[in-house]
Amino acid sequence: MVKVKVCGLTEPVGVAAALEAGADYLGFVFATDSVRKTTPEQAAELAKPARGKAKIVAVLVNPGDKQLKKIVAHLAPDFLQLHGREKPERVRAIWKRYHIPVIKAFAVSTALDIKDTERYARTAAMFLLDAKPPKNTKQAGGHGDPFDWTILHNNNLEKHWFLAGGLTCDNVCQAITQTGAYAVDVSTGVESVPGIKDPEKLTAFIRVAKANGDTA
Repeated sequence: MVKVKVCGLTEPVGVAAALEAGADYLGFVFATDSVRKTTPEQAAELAKPARGKAKIVAVLVNPGDKQLKKIVAHLAPDFLQLHGREKPERVRAIWKRYHIPVIKAFAVSTALDIKDTERYARTAAMFLLDAKPPKNTKQAGGHGDPFDWTILHNNNLEKHWFLAGGLTCDNVCQAITQTGAYAVDVSTGVESVPGIKDPEKLTAFIRVAKANGDTA
C-alpha cells in the first residue's frame, strides 16, 4: 500500500486529521521563506500525538549546523528532509553526525533532474521528487504545481521515493498509477488557506491514495 506524507503542518487540527486518516509521515517545515514554517518548539509540541503512530520529518532548506542541532534536540525527528542545494558530501556529513536518515528532495522539470539522484544513492535513505519552483520565488516547495510525470517512465531510481508537487484528491490516483511512486507527499492540495490543512480534503486524499493498491 502506498505511503502518504502530509507536509507543512502548522496546527493541531491538521495533525489530528492526518493521524486519524492514517498518514505515515508528518512533515514540519523550517524553511524561512515558507508560509508553513514552524519553530523547533512549535513542531515538537505538534508532533507529540504522532509518536509511535507516524514518522516525524523535519523539512529544511540548506540548513546550517546550528539550526540542525536545535531542531534535532527539540523535535527528535525520524527523518531529515533536505530540500535545498545540499551536495552529497553535505548529506553524508549530516547523516554521520546525527544518524538520522535523510530524505533528499530534488526539483524536477526534465529527465536530467531525475538522473541527478544518482549522485546521492550512497548518502540519502530516500528521495523526494518535487516540481521545480517558479523562477520568481525563493520558496523551495509547496507551490501546488505538478511536473510532467511521464519523465518517470522506466526510471531506475535506486531508493524508495516520494512524489510531490500539485497532488490533490482528484489526481493522486492517476499519479500513483502512472509513476509507481513508493509514497506521495501532499501539502497545498489539502489546505483551506496556505498553511492550514482542511480535515475533509486531507481525509479524502489519504483514503484515495491508500485505496490505489500496492506500490511498485
